[in-house]
Amino acid sequence: MVVITLANRKGGTGKSTVAVNLSAEFASLGKKVLLIDLDTQGHATLGLGFEFKRGLPSVHSLFSGNILDLNRAVYPTRYKNLYLSPADPMFEHGKAGEKRNILKEQLSKADFKSRFDFVILDTAPSFDNLLMNALLVADYVLVPFQPHYLAIEGIKNLSRLFFKIASTENPSLRLLGFVPIMHNLRILHHSYVINSISENFGRGKILPGIRNDIKVVEAFEKGMPVRYYSPSCRAVQDFRGLASEILRQLFLS
Repeated sequence: MVVITLANRKGGTGKSTVAVNLSAEFASLGKKVLLIDLDTQGHATLGLGFEFKRGLPSVHSLFSGNILDLNRAVYPTRYKNLYLSPADPMFEHGKAGEKRNILKEQLSKADFKSRFDFVILDTAPSFDNLLMNALLVADYVLVPFQPHYLAIEGIKNLSRLFFKIASTENPSLRLLGFVPIMHNLRILHHSYVINSISENFGRGKILPGIRNDIKVVEAFEKGMPVRYYSPSCRAVQDFRGLASEILRQLFLS
């Protein structure tokens, strides 16, 4: 089982978009996938068309102490091989407590390891205990970003936290790479930002990007991954390319 945390200290970078659609691509390739929505905005939950109802066990129920077993908050979606642990939009991030290993303790259980090939965690841009849990349980961090100057600052903030965690509490943590979202290399500023990131982290850490495609927005409105909404659109091609490259790098293809 491979655990990938999607993170960026800047908001509006497409984390939920990548979380939903990358999970769907892995699932369509026959991988058993659990998507965990740690962000109380619940965008990943909405993106899979899951209707959260008050009182329903969620991943945040672990942090409030309402449940002790994450299995109680794992639900099948309408898509083969794809499961969801939804967000609770009423949960307050500041009430996540101080225990950093809640998710690690849950996902280290044998039933999770035997049940899923991938666990994808969508996180909020805030620095809190939910993000720390996501980083401490992860094997890899994946960083979606929009090619804007402020993206460089957000990545710098995340990288400082990443290297601190990787050198202390989670030495097995690795940087999977950076995913440009809504990019257009004909725009000079987009190329400048991507080149700046590659100079700092290495060209090999820039993964296949996702071009701007209105079908992604329309699919989210319908509560479904874009591959099931518009199978022939270019965003589906891009997400398949991203999934294939990640599988190649992880030697799972």
